Amino acid sequence: MSQKKIFVTGGAGFIGSALIRFLLEETDHEVVNIDKLTYAGNLESLASVANDDRYHFAHFDICDGVSIARLFADHRPDAVMHLAAESHVDRSIDGPGQFIQSNIVGTYTLLEAARQYWQSLEVDEKEAFRFHHISTDEVYGALGKTGLFTEQTPYDPSSPYSASKAASDHLVRAWQRTYGLPVVLTNCSNNYGPYQFPEKLIPLVILNALEGKALPIYGEGDQVRDWLYVDDHARALYQVVSEGKVGETYNIGGHNEKTNLEVVKTICVILDELKPEHPAGISRYQDLITHVQDRPGHDRRYAIDAGKIADELGWTPQESFASGIRKTVQWYLDNADWWQRVQDGSYQRERLGLQTGD
Repeated sequence: MSQKKIFVTGGAGFIGSALIRFLLEETDHEVVNIDKLTYAGNLESLASVANDDRYHFAHFDICDGVSIARLFADHRPDAVMHLAAESHVDRSIDGPGQFIQSNIVGTYTLLEAARQYWQSLEVDEKEAFRFHHISTDEVYGALGKTGLFTEQTPYDPSSPYSASKAASDHLVRAWQRTYGLPVVLTNCSNNYGPYQFPEKLIPLVILNALEGKALPIYGEGDQVRDWLYVDDHARALYQVVSEGKVGETYNIGGHNEKTNLEVVKTICVILDELKPEHPAGISRYQDLITHVQDRPGHDRRYAIDAGKIADELGWTPQESFASGIRKTVQWYLDNADWWQRVQDGSYQRERLGLQTGD
């Protein structure tokens, strides 16, 4: 792509911030980060690029149609990469309403603003514009012991979170088929890596282990996930928005199927090596593993067939799980300031200041 202006929604989140760092460090593009800054939005994850002249932050809710329309008019983007979403399954079970609002209503509002803006463009600008919707493999439901999710796998979501993402996927496709909006979609497997909010499995296990707390495993820990290093995902997203075919869906996976128990044990072994000073009362970090009651509707296995994006766009992951998880553990060991500010809530001061106008 020649130099473009790209809207990234949810850019203060885990995957969004990785994407923005990639765009500003590896390309010449200009980025507008549109983020409501909910609890999982952390501008400190963008500290390395925050002073770049090509970076702009817009503190807006994507459900605010008036403000979003104004952003389109003021900035005139060449592409939208839509990542803003509530994404934690356990939270969706406890409170599904926010997931419906953010993931479905928010996507609808953004689509309408994008459509109205796109329809105002000149012919060549309309042809070049892209709306890239970033989704999850959880929309497909669960797999048995064999098989892989492909782009043709029927949707069968199990949780309020995955159902809300499935609904947003359908809206995006409908806006392309009904109105001609040039969209591309991606569905990814479980992401991990630096700057991930500590409620997710991998950072939760790392930080609990360092503090000598229990490492909770749902059920027997035999749920299987395909793990994708977040920087590999960022590269894939850029590949799709740059070269993906309008109307097409691309599954993005890491080719790393692991049970949850395998993941936790691998982290423990790495910590035994890198941080051998164990908390009091244990001789190895695996001693902290604790099995807890499984959550409702817990899908047994996800696995992605990423052959299409490899064949058509030339993307494959650079990190194996072994290399990616070691980098991740080391990052959390080296960046205690970041996760301690998340744990004690001090990272929210900037967010609260923005919300109150201070």
